[in-house]
Amino acid sequence: MSISERLNAFQPQALAVLRIMAALLFLAHGTMKLFAFPGPQPGLPDPIPMLFLVGALIELIGGALVAIGLFTRPVAFILSGQMAVAYFMFHFPKSFFPSLNGGDAAVLYCFIFLFFVFSGAGAWSVDNRKA
Repeated sequence: MSISERLNAFQPQALAVLRIMAALLFLAHGTMKLFAFPGPQPGLPDPIPMLFLVGALIELIGGALVAIGLFTRPVAFILSGQMAVAYFMFHFPKSFFPSLNGGDAAVLYCFIFLFFVFSGAGAWSVDNRKA
């Protein structure tokens, strides 16, 4: 058995680790906006504007759903779209380049969640549990 075949055997688990970690990191952005946990979102006005409140709820609920692998594909589609909108509304006007406009994370989240739309949740998910 080649190294590629051995590594391919763990692809569903590797996908699950990526899904869980990306979702938990994403969820943390929601908790920062809503609960100032683990710390407050830098630069967020008080009271939180409605646009940011809606974004925070999407991050919190969507991040939790993707983390457990429930409704992964449709939720990941929404999260990917949220990050595309966030990038073009808040980062792109500063510069074309994500490394200069602070939008690196938004671009990565956008494409990671877009990947989950097509790949599904992988192992260890509610979507793929055996009945």
